[in-house]
Amino acid sequence: MIIFFFLAPIIYWLSFGEHGFVHLYRTEMKRQAYLARIQKLAEKNQALMEEVQRLRKDMKYVETVARDELNLVKKNEVIYRFREQEAYSNRTKSLPTDQSVNKKK
Repeated sequence: MIIFFFLAPIIYWLSFGEHGFVHLYRTEMKRQAYLARIQKLAEKNQALMEEVQRLRKDMKYVETVARDELNLVKKNEVIYRFREQEAYSNRTKSLPTDQSVNKKK
């Protein structure tokens, strides 16, 4: 019993103390989360660096980006804009089908 009363506070202090095992576990979980975030940011940074290099060297890519993001067009070029899919699907529902056309004949 004396050993238990002597060891219990020491075990409690090692487990839940300021630098105990619980604190060590939480710190390791934070470290793993930061490492994962660093990895994602490094991959994003690499992709951005590749895009910068491509923008510097590939003029066709620059033209494609300008057309997509800024809606630029070439001289004498015609742009066709179509309705969204939802508006199109509503319109096609009201059109007669082949079977209803055949019945009317």
